[in-house]
Amino acid sequence: MASVLSRLALCATTLLLIPALHASEPDMAAAQTTDKSLLERGRYVAQLGDCIACHTAPQGPLMAGGLQLKTPMGTIYSSNITPDPETGIGRYSFEQFDKAMREGVSADGTHLYPAMPYPSYAKISEEDMQALYAYLMQAVEPISQSNQAADMSWPFNMRWGLAFWNWAFVDDQPFEPDPDRDPLINRGAYLVQGLGHCGACHTPRGIAFQEKAMSDTGSSGKHFLAGETVEHWRALSLRNLWTVPDTVQLLKTGQNRFATVSGNMADVIHHSTQHFSDADLTAIASYLKSLPPGENDLPMPAVALTPTAPPADLFSSRGGLGYTQFCSDCHRTDGAGVPGMFPPLAGNPSIASRDPTSLLHITLTGWETAQTATHSRTYTMPGFARLSDREIAEILSFVRSRWGNDSSAVTPEQVKKLRAQLNPQTTDSTAFETPRLADLLAAANADQVIRGMRLHLQTKELLPDNVGNALNCTSCHLNAGTVADGSPFVGVSAFFPGYAPRAGKVITLEERINGCFRRSMNGKPIAPQSADMQAMVAYFEWMKNNTQPGDKVAGRGVGKIDPAIKPDLDNGQQVYVKQCAVCHGADGQGLARADGSLVFPPLWGEQSFNIGAGMARTYTAAAFVKRNMPIGFHERFPLGQGGLSDQEAVDVAAWFSQQPRPDFPDKVKDWPNGGKPVDARY
Repeated sequence: MASVLSRLALCATTLLLIPALHASEPDMAAAQTTDKSLLERGRYVAQLGDCIACHTAPQGPLMAGGLQLKTPMGTIYSSNITPDPETGIGRYSFEQFDKAMREGVSADGTHLYPAMPYPSYAKISEEDMQALYAYLMQAVEPISQSNQAADMSWPFNMRWGLAFWNWAFVDDQPFEPDPDRDPLINRGAYLVQGLGHCGACHTPRGIAFQEKAMSDTGSSGKHFLAGETVEHWRALSLRNLWTVPDTVQLLKTGQNRFATVSGNMADVIHHSTQHFSDADLTAIASYLKSLPPGENDLPMPAVALTPTAPPADLFSSRGGLGYTQFCSDCHRTDGAGVPGMFPPLAGNPSIASRDPTSLLHITLTGWETAQTATHSRTYTMPGFARLSDREIAEILSFVRSRWGNDSSAVTPEQVKKLRAQLNPQTTDSTAFETPRLADLLAAANADQVIRGMRLHLQTKELLPDNVGNALNCTSCHLNAGTVADGSPFVGVSAFFPGYAPRAGKVITLEERINGCFRRSMNGKPIAPQSADMQAMVAYFEWMKNNTQPGDKVAGRGVGKIDPAIKPDLDNGQQVYVKQCAVCHGADGQGLARADGSLVFPPLWGEQSFNIGAGMARTYTAAAFVKRNMPIGFHERFPLGQGGLSDQEAVDVAAWFSQQPRPDFPDKVKDWPNGGKPVDARY
């Protein structure tokens, strides 16, 4: 259910650009005597209508307006609806307020733009309108902040024409329950059609930008909530939506087994629907489920698709390799996602929708989960605008036709068109050139280098006799060694053979790889001339590009961190609990599925790296953590990774690196020529 409501129509722009008119003094005095129960009801009505979403600018005072609302006709700024008498609505009478809400006409006769969903608010009951008025007047802090004038193009800046629009399309009568319907369905209909104004985004629009239906009754009722594209988001059909419990869960938490909300709907969940009573959420879900299926989108599944094996062409198609590199860490090779963090792709409505607009929008600009009481930590997907139109089309076409999804391919032309409209910006200034795994298919030795890539990605699965724990090469070399500062493989082979201080001699690339098998994977070396070792070396050679010995490779390694920073182990434990345990487990055991398969690797214990691994050293681990953990933390390409301070990184690295882990018997042979680091574990 991507972007159920847009900033254009979803937000409760309750009094958009209404001038602060003077009410009589008796009205002002009477407004001071309302009892607490009415104010609480008014607060709840404001949450039902999501007033805060449009009337609070980013980092601005509550309800003081100033939020920019871009429309195809120009720009509108939400108004100050605090009870400030000069710049807000402090001098409004109830009658003036009611007229603006139901008819879109301010007290001085100015017509409001229908970006404010007054055609829906007209259905609000008299009792709820009184309560909302009382709350805004008495329970909201008055803020002195002047309103900004709208900047609308001609002829839309001529407001008198809205009188004819209102005459044609606005019914200002309150909602009337259907006596033939269950009271629960009537309550849901009242909330959806009125305060929730769901139709503002989910109902198709006519030639005059009017909603084709304001309810599910009458000859036009089939259009109600049948789906519409608004502000480059696809607001899906809400008719016959999922099961009632699934819909309740989504509105309460921002997630369910099929989907995670995106776009402006995340704000709706955060500010509005998570605060609804369970009874009202059930009423809404029951009403939506009662509507006959719509025509504009695929029907919502009632049974979650069972995760399947990875697609057969995951490693043999450009789309599959692109997905492997940029998507599978979060959404997994079987498209199942990670519950509570990253949404599944199988049966996901944004993936399966006939109209891929929302999917394209998310891919180009990024995504963030809704912050709710159930999911207080938000997770972020960065935008992938730096990928070419062709690459994005290949990946999205792949996911729209795998794991039971059966939707049309996305074309590079579609990506190009929406890219031009959204103009997504990238902020990564690194000179690191991210290799594209999809280009492996063009290599002369494609089979060999793809095998080498898979050995880095699926080390435990493909080399069970050589891996002694639960790790893969990609546990430290992110995205199969393609992430800047994530210990990438780019250019690495150019520096071998090379002197290794820990070994005290010149070593080959094969010896370096085997060092990882013995230390990081606590396992056994691979025969240097074996086909698998040569495939791994071939993959490194493919990553070499034109690097020459002595070159400085941008993004190489994991960077540095000041060893003068002294670790605070108590704070390190707190950082771990807050930022790391969700993926790596409270006891460092990693995150596993019900069948025991690991999603994220363990950080200590018998299934983690041994004391001879570089990651067992505090400052090496801290540098890696600083630049690469947690994932899904913000918008950094490609994993939303990093975000801790230097001190936090040192603290948590010192704490987890010193937890119990396997010994390394050959530790006595390390650094034979001296130079042993101060943070070595032995």
